[in-house]
Amino acid sequence: MTHSITTTVLPDGLELAYRRWGAGQAAGRALLIHPLALDGSLWAPVAARLAEAGLDVVAPDCRGHGQSGKAPGPYSVQQFGSDMEALLEHLGWENAIVAGCSMGGCVAQAFALAAPRRLAGLVLVDTTAWYGPEAPRNWGERAEKARTGGLAAMSGFQATRWFSDAWRGANPGVVANVAGIFVANDLACYAASCDMLGKADLREGLEHIAVPTTVIVGEEDYATPVSASEDLVRRIPGATLSILPGARHLTLVECPDAVATALLEIASLAPARA
Repeated sequence: MTHSITTTVLPDGLELAYRRWGAGQAAGRALLIHPLALDGSLWAPVAARLAEAGLDVVAPDCRGHGQSGKAPGPYSVQQFGSDMEALLEHLGWENAIVAGCSMGGCVAQAFALAAPRRLAGLVLVDTTAWYGPEAPRNWGERAEKARTGGLAAMSGFQATRWFSDAWRGANPGVVANVAGIFVANDLACYAASCDMLGKADLREGLEHIAVPTTVIVGEEDYATPVSASEDLVRRIPGATLSILPGARHLTLVECPDAVATALLEIASLAPARA
């Protein structure tokens, strides 16, 4: 299914780009938020299936990413969440099912905590509420590695974390495309985003989320392991957990049918609000 790319201007003047599938459809609305250093295009296989099922689907490029404006940091996940709320205002959406992968999952949690009335359902993919006590140092080291060695030098390692060995070997074109998006990042924005994730702690308040929620994680996800997803499920009332066998960190790319199925199940549980 084809999709369009357009932009809107956020309250601070930054231009936010987004892709849309199934515009105007009435079965539900879904907002899909991408991982660090990537963009909304990664959601295309999932979004196409959602649109075929009748949903109106939008996948933005977060600030500092993809085709959106490259405003300097510092960033916060709360700021990124506010950007998503502004996008819903622009779209005229009262609420949406919100799904986020990795960094996008942190942004989705920030959105859920700040704007609960706009949340119809929540899908958290390969993510965490908190990267742990060493996160500021670890993310700072990653940012410094990018500054000194460049993103191209990191792309091979990233690919092994993103995808399982067998899937990577069978899909070299897709891997190359994702790596190309990664390498094209603005270094300053990448560093600001790393700093943002190092400081993020979304644990407080998750117990108040009151919409249908599911958490998805790859069995071999080393970046945000199964234990992080289990913690999310413990914190969010009624949340369910799906562990995808053999998959790693970008299950939205490696297992799009499973992710789409989970999203459609959440949509079926929250039809009135979606």
